[in-house]
Amino acid sequence: MNRRLATSLAVAGGVLAAGCGMLEPRLPVAEPSIPPEWPTAGETAAMATAAATATAADIGWREFFVDPRLQEVVALALANNRNLRVAVLNVERAQALYRVQRADRVPSVGANATMTRSGGDGPLSETYTANLGITEFELDLFGRVRNLSDAALQRYFAQEEARRSAQLTLVAAVANTYLTLAADQEQLRLARATLRTREESHALTEKRYALGAVSALDLSQSRTEVEAARAGVARFAGQVAQSSNALQLLVGAPVPPALLPASFGASLTGLAPLPAGLPSDVLLRRPDVMAAEHQLRAANADIGAARAAFFPSITLTGATGSVSDELSGLFDAGTHTWAFIPQVNVPIFQGGRLRAGLAAATAERDIALAQYEGAIQAGFREVADALALTTTLEAQRAARQATVDAATEADRLSRARYEAGLDSYLVLLVAQRTLYLAEEALVLTQLAEQANRVTLYKALGGGWQETGP
Repeated sequence: MNRRLATSLAVAGGVLAAGCGMLEPRLPVAEPSIPPEWPTAGETAAMATAAATATAADIGWREFFVDPRLQEVVALALANNRNLRVAVLNVERAQALYRVQRADRVPSVGANATMTRSGGDGPLSETYTANLGITEFELDLFGRVRNLSDAALQRYFAQEEARRSAQLTLVAAVANTYLTLAADQEQLRLARATLRTREESHALTEKRYALGAVSALDLSQSRTEVEAARAGVARFAGQVAQSSNALQLLVGAPVPPALLPASFGASLTGLAPLPAGLPSDVLLRRPDVMAAEHQLRAANADIGAARAAFFPSITLTGATGSVSDELSGLFDAGTHTWAFIPQVNVPIFQGGRLRAGLAAATAERDIALAQYEGAIQAGFREVADALALTTTLEAQRAARQATVDAATEADRLSRARYEAGLDSYLVLLVAQRTLYLAEEALVLTQLAEQANRVTLYKALGGGWQETGP
């Protein structure tokens, strides 16, 4: 008889364990439908070096941003930015919520003492009670409590990845704003130099007009160019002020003047070219993709909890203590008492509530799966776009530099011919405008190239570590 009972219990336990394992479905496989490699990865292979073997996620931001001033500005932003502080607090809140949910997996033991006084037409009566026990501890037969705890844990992990993503976004935003400020300062410098040149040219034109060497039209055109240059100085001064305010907002504190950009050049960032055949699965290391994966796992665990709600649940309440009519005799011999109250809850008719909860949990899982696949696709496009612009922007910068060199020579020759009386002022004016526009276009192209490097660094998951491994 005992052997039969043991066999029956073993079979029942095995069936129960199998049922518990089947309640949470298998995690669905994401199908983002992206190529195994980026389309332009082969084009950058010719520029790959030995230092490019590490992925961007392993390159610390102090190694990527080679400008020491930019490094200190990024460090200030990481210490003072309010949005990043909110992300950190969200992680702490998610951790606390997980600990609350995990506490349901173990019994809660508590003690209580009560005094009851009652009476009616007769004399008053008093009863003193002291108990120690557990209250409504659910036996997790079908994994409902465990699944809820796992879901809370995955959401905590997702918040941690969201914090990392917020840091990556902040680092890239600070770098781009810093670069924009440097470019605005460079354009302001060019505008001021142009203003000085045109003022000197206008002064010379006034002298030549007084001698009758040029016409009043040349004098008016010279004055027009001076005022146009002065308007350009005012415009770029406003852009510098706006960029400074944007940088201060991102940093979350006043930026010391010593940390503001001193010059604008190609040496502010230093991301080496990608190695040949870099697989696209490095996107799985991006914080936003990992956060979406944890949200998918949490939603999948919620399905297991929703399925477990269809099965009976057993809760236990037990206590041991003493009861006495007098406080002084509460713990005397013969006052011991105990209670054991198991409770079985069997869902019979819920009006479709349980099925609706399961359907909602399944829909949430499918939504999380689509969001996970969408995060991978969005990351692939960001990297592919940045790679596509890498070579084209480099070619544009080289062409802009050649244009500036040619325009500088043309301006020198036009000035010499104008001063020799061989060309009109209109020819010199065209040469000056061409040079100024070429220099301004070169600055904008350099800004676009450096900003694209920052974008590629962020898209590949870089910016989380201060220094590389």
